Amino acid sequence: MSAAIQPVPVPPAKSTRKLGRERSVGVRNFRERVILGLLIACGVFTVLTTVSILGVLIVNTWEFFGHPIRDIQNNEVTVTLGDFLGSLHWAPTAEGAVRGFGIWPLIVGTAQVTVVAMAFALPLGLMTAIWLSEYASPKVRNVVKPVLEVIAGVPTVVFGYFALTFLTPLLRIDFLQTAATDPATGEALLGPDGSPVMVPWNPFDFGVYNATAAGLAVGIMCFPIVTSLSEDALRAVPRALREGAYGLGSSRFETATKVVVPSALSGIIAAFLLAIARAVGETMIVALAAGASPPALHRSLGDAVALNQDTQTMTGYMVQVFTGDIPHGGVEYLSSYTVAFTLFIITLLLTLVGAAIRKRFRQVYE
Repeated sequence: MSAAIQPVPVPPAKSTRKLGRERSVGVRNFRERVILGLLIACGVFTVLTTVSILGVLIVNTWEFFGHPIRDIQNNEVTVTLGDFLGSLHWAPTAEGAVRGFGIWPLIVGTAQVTVVAMAFALPLGLMTAIWLSEYASPKVRNVVKPVLEVIAGVPTVVFGYFALTFLTPLLRIDFLQTAATDPATGEALLGPDGSPVMVPWNPFDFGVYNATAAGLAVGIMCFPIVTSLSEDALRAVPRALREGAYGLGSSRFETATKVVVPSALSGIIAAFLLAIARAVGETMIVALAAGASPPALHRSLGDAVALNQDTQTMTGYMVQVFTGDIPHGGVEYLSSYTVAFTLFIITLLLTLVGAAIRKRFRQVYE
């Protein structure tokens, strides 16, 4: 008797019902067009804003040169481009014959603060970036880097008061007192009770407002920018370059300074230039701590290196004009737009130089 034939089980038919809701191609395309339109609108808005700002600066700068303008005393003044670029005296708000429209004192004042700031921020920021990238453990890096980036979020007015109330007394060595003397006779000055009058030691003759304190505060503000961007550039260098240097017998320091830093030079230079541009355009710190008197270059060129005395930057002058009682449309008012246009040109040149340097030293790794 033959064995019974067993039926072959038939698998259940798969359901043809689709899971979820079918997406409409038309809705998807519409949504993508809306997103693309928003992105284009944001880009156009940015360009129009920049062009509008530049247009306002150009129009007011054009009005400043070669046209008779009334000043705050209602006198008629005409400023030429030669006066602006060929004079070492800047005093648009002064009265009488002492008035001057030479931009160079403001440029020198800006350079004073920037040089002090970068002398502090660039080397210290780069060394900190090398330590974070090559020496610090991941746990330490994850703590230190966010803390440094928090410093970049501190309002600049806080840095200004910090410079005025901490850095300046520290530079003047206010915690050490010495007996005041009469400049004419050299004898000690006595108070009403017969005791000597004590004044801060101040061996370097720092004024209450000075370029050094303002520059150090700007440097502290720029320090996180240099550190963070430089560290990102260093960490972008491939691990294979480090391992190759170690394999040839290089120490960690030699690998960091002779292999990693040159390989990340493009990003490091970009960080440096961004910090310089940030320092050049800083406003509140210099307005509070630097003073309101630009270097008197028309009297002495030595004032260009007098970092212990007060100074004024281009941004500081603009703050002085727009927080005072300067009438709209006068020569003093228009001079602030001319200074702003000059600052725009300097910043643009820094950007172009930075782009050229980055292109020159840029390295692409696979």
